[in-house]
Amino acid sequence: MVEEKTVDAPETLRTVLAGVRAAAVTGRADPAPLDRPWPAPLRWTRRIGIGRLPYGAVAGLFWLAITIALIAGTDSLLRTEGAAQAGYPGNGTALLIAVVVSVPLALRELHPLAAWRLGFVAMALIDVSSYMTVPYVPGGVFAMIMTLYTVAVRCQGLITLGAGLLSFAGVWIKDPETAPGGSVLLLLPLALGYAFRVRQTSRRELAEQERRHADAEAVLTERQRIARELHDVVAHHMSMIAIQAEAAPYKSDAVPDVTRQDLAEIRATALDALTELRRILGVLRSENGSETAPQPSLERLDELVAGARGAGLDVTARLTGDLADLPSGVGLTAYRILQEALSNAMRHAPGSRVDVEAARADGVLSISVVNGPPGDGRSPQRFATGGGHGLVGMRERAAMLGGWLTAEPTSEGGFAVTATLPEKAPENKTAAT
Repeated sequence: MVEEKTVDAPETLRTVLAGVRAAAVTGRADPAPLDRPWPAPLRWTRRIGIGRLPYGAVAGLFWLAITIALIAGTDSLLRTEGAAQAGYPGNGTALLIAVVVSVPLALRELHPLAAWRLGFVAMALIDVSSYMTVPYVPGGVFAMIMTLYTVAVRCQGLITLGAGLLSFAGVWIKDPETAPGGSVLLLLPLALGYAFRVRQTSRRELAEQERRHADAEAVLTERQRIARELHDVVAHHMSMIAIQAEAAPYKSDAVPDVTRQDLAEIRATALDALTELRRILGVLRSENGSETAPQPSLERLDELVAGARGAGLDVTARLTGDLADLPSGVGLTAYRILQEALSNAMRHAPGSRVDVEAARADGVLSISVVNGPPGDGRSPQRFATGGGHGLVGMRERAAMLGGWLTAEPTSEGGFAVTATLPEKAPENKTAAT
């Protein structure tokens, strides 16, 4: 069974009345387009110099000239037709009538609705039937047709509907005898103007879609380029590290067991890094991979701690509160901060004692990583790698959630990283990925 749709008459009436009110009082037209190109049929004017001028300025001067000519023609017509008639108001009044009904033609480009309102009032109040064969001033009719076309092009459909209804009502109330012909004259510019507006809107939307598509293509191309660089450089070197770490124990029988274990840890770490790198490469190469790829959170904290212990750190982790259902952005940011802090401890304080804490309370996640000085007299210099962007990145991640992060040396010769991450970030900020 097909469900029949009922028309809500009160709602329709309210919509129509809103359009009439907007056309008569509250409505506003779209701003005049700037730097309009010359229409194709007029581009030949460049050969005579006119086409090199701004089209909007030339069009404004053209319609101003037409308005002046219309005033002169209307004034001449009124004098010629009405001079011998009893109801003729005089030459001064005839000139005033010609000006009032013609001025909307010059105003319509800058102020379409104001021009239509002026023309509507003028055509409604001025009656020349006592000394002419029709109740309308012919010049005013032409000006109103052009003004209605501009209203339909530059105003929203509801406003155009209101202007059309008021215009139709005006011609039927003023002179029912000529109303059918007048209605046709009103309908043509409204229909043509609305069709032109729909066409323009469709073109703009298509151009915007093409621009967005081109931007997306450019971003995807750049991401693929970065993915190739990561694969060709970083992945290659990590693979070489894993291969060399695996092969090194077999080059000499005198390799101690401790060294073999360290080399095995290096190989495992390199393979883990390759796995993570492959995931990142998949995200970069996928058009929507960044939206669908799984992101690490504090659920993988045990892996971080195990990796740090395998690298020789003495890590103690203390967790407080429910860390299982953190918002994805908060969990990812916390994981990356802890990962970077532990990596810094591995590089700059090898063999040190590290205290890791994560506590969740009252909608705020607090984390800290505090390490002591290098253990067993080991020097951090031989592990330093340069770069210096890790702390900046951690601060940026915390700031994007509306939180804060501090990183400073401790009095014992170690280093402390503490961060506070609110679970509800400001509306204009999102977590870093």
